Amino acid sequence: MDDVSGGTGKVVVNRAMSLDGFIAGPGHTMSWIFEYMTADTFPDVMAATGAMLIGRGTYEVGKRMADQDTGYDGGARFVLTHEPPQEPDPAVTFLTCGVEEAVATARGAAGGRNVEILGADVAAQCLRRGLVDEILVYVLPVLLGDGVRFTPPGLGRIDLEPFSTIRSGAVTMLRFRVRKETRPAVG
Repeated sequence: MDDVSGGTGKVVVNRAMSLDGFIAGPGHTMSWIFEYMTADTFPDVMAATGAMLIGRGTYEVGKRMADQDTGYDGGARFVLTHEPPQEPDPAVTFLTCGVEEAVATARGAAGGRNVEILGADVAAQCLRRGLVDEILVYVLPVLLGDGVRFTPPGLGRIDLEPFSTIRSGAVTMLRFRVRKETRPAVG
């Protein structure tokens, strides 16, 4: 099996996705993911992750699913938001800084392991700023028909280099390096 971390901490956009390109179903539902995946599906991914940077929307969805024990640790958790909640959550650190500083904070806490980016908007911000090293996609055998797309509109073109495809049960994991060279603007 491929080494997910490569020995150095990377910034990795990590997504479970339906075959028709949705990372969450209608109403931001994500429970369908756990019909196919557990922490044991790809244990090397969890072992390589030292911290998570999560968007506020994804954090809120996760809170609603708190009764769903995924067994996934992922290390220190940081939530990037404009408005931290009134009641603190001892399991996470809320960040109100820019995305570059948030990634740097998560990298510092990751202890040389990967930083996992969760949330469509935060991932798009990181991709736009060239902060992402890899994209890891778990393609699940389901068509949702509607929901939250893999990337929000307006992201623009990002060139990727595929380097790994692994299957575990019904789930196929695709891995891509983000090409850092810039492309000329079209228009």
